[in-house]
Amino acid sequence: MAIEVGSVLEGTVTGITKFGAFVDLGNKQTGLVHISEVANEYVENIQDFLKEQDAVKVKVLSVDEKGKISLSIKQAQPKAPAAQAKVEQRDNREFRPRNNDGHNRNSFDGNRRNASGRKGNGLSFEDKMSRFLKDSEERLTDLKRNTESKRGGRGGRRD
Repeated sequence: MAIEVGSVLEGTVTGITKFGAFVDLGNKQTGLVHISEVANEYVENIQDFLKEQDAVKVKVLSVDEKGKISLSIKQAQPKAPAAQAKVEQRDNREFRPRNNDGHNRNSFDGNRRNASGRKGNGLSFEDKMSRFLKDSEERLTDLKRNTESKRGGRGGRRD
């Protein structure tokens, strides 16, 4: 039987090393499960998770031209529905910088309330412009502060 990438197979653990476990797939074929592919959590000692002669379900990650087979135990396990939903939710969320009051930083659409409690639509053009300039200055200051710290801080400038 030819082993195809992406297929899920049953195997038996034949050997354990500090970097992974060797799994016999039958038909005189053996693959390696790297320690990073054993479990969804951090694995410091692989022997806490696997023992020799354990029956395991593995997914074939790759087969190179020399016949080396790379396997994964954690990818062969079905994902929990709640965990999958959390990943999808995180991926769909977009980054929006926030001001100190919790509103979107780049929100000049008039949905924020001003000090009098009215919506921003009641602001004059001059008020909106002064708010924009103030927010722009704050952003530039934050940006300069962050880039200076990455370059070595004060005194590290070359003009």
